[in-house]
Amino acid sequence: MNKELLEALDALEKEKEISKDSIFDAIENSLIQACKNHFGKADNMRVVIDRETADYRVFSEKTVVESRDDITDPVLEIALADALIINEDAKVGDVVEVDINSKEFGRIAATNAKNVILQKIREEERTVQFNQYHEKERDIVTGIVQRYIGRNISIDLGKADALLSESEQVKSEHLRPTDRVKVYIYEVKDTTKGPKILVSRTHPELVKKLFESEVTEVRDGTVEIKAIAREAGSRTKIAVWSNNPDVDPVGACVGMNGSRVNAIVDELRGEKIDIICWDENPGILIENALSPAKVVFVIADGDEKTAKVVVPDTQLSLAIGKEGQNARLAARLTGFKIDIKSETQAKDAPGFRLEDYYDDEEEYYEEGEYDEEGYLNPDDFEEVEYEEEPENEEYLEVDGDTEE
Repeated sequence: MNKELLEALDALEKEKEISKDSIFDAIENSLIQACKNHFGKADNMRVVIDRETADYRVFSEKTVVESRDDITDPVLEIALADALIINEDAKVGDVVEVDINSKEFGRIAATNAKNVILQKIREEERTVQFNQYHEKERDIVTGIVQRYIGRNISIDLGKADALLSESEQVKSEHLRPTDRVKVYIYEVKDTTKGPKILVSRTHPELVKKLFESEVTEVRDGTVEIKAIAREAGSRTKIAVWSNNPDVDPVGACVGMNGSRVNAIVDELRGEKIDIICWDENPGILIENALSPAKVVFVIADGDEKTAKVVVPDTQLSLAIGKEGQNARLAARLTGFKIDIKSETQAKDAPGFRLEDYYDDEEEYYEEGEYDEEGYLNPDDFEEVEYEEEPENEEYLEVDGDTEE
């Protein structure tokens, strides 16, 4: 029996990651509970189990009294004559350990003890599951679509089920049972029925984690993802920065022939991804964020978080994007409220003089960069766009975006 018990505990530890010590503790508690049910109290009862052999001993600690007539509570006291049989050195007032035969426990006591052990196993299993998935909170995992629960979807993560609510589903996706999907765990709750795992397919962090899994430079910190703006199922813009001047952040994320970004696009079921260079200067950042549209100049107010952008007449629709998507994502990515005008619209605006923004090159533009207010000299635009940031062109070839 001891061998079978140890084998069963080994199986529990391997399959459910429940430690043998916790089960032994549960067995000890169950035997104490059985003693209480059988004798009416268990304050002086003790259980000792050998963790190596599974041998156990149940005993009560009784105080030695002079004779049987002096016993007021047989559960707590023992006569000297009986104590001497157990311990020949016993004296009145000593405490002796009296073994209890657990086989004498009744059926009800045994059933209660069994229930205590099963309850402990269930609690440990829930704790293990909660800890396991709580560690994966804010991370991605692969799951299998099980079934629809109303408009929500149950995702099998292997050792637990997760809930993909309707609000966290991509509207254009049509997931079917047995589909394998990667989901982002955004919250794990501990409940009496086990961990409640909430996952998402729309969270911007899902894209970030996918890049971490696909791009070595992002995973090791060489390339940082500074900001993400996402409209799930349609388009995502991410701003990246390299901590190593020899590493092109956009090229690293795109990969050879677009292999890396295309793997992420496939996982997101065709969602377009624009990768742009991050810059501390708001003017450069906004210009990059409006890619693939070309920008004439940017006037950015860092305090008010507003920006005015002028683009060529032929680029206005591209800068705004379909239903305003490109401009909307650029605003989210940069944190600026962006007002986009064509050159014609800007010239026709009251009080606007184009030459005001082209004068004083040294004041507004130095060494091919914006000044701290975000002004860009249009005369040097091509140098910035094509010599300093060739990765934009590289990505456009991969993405094939010809949005108008």
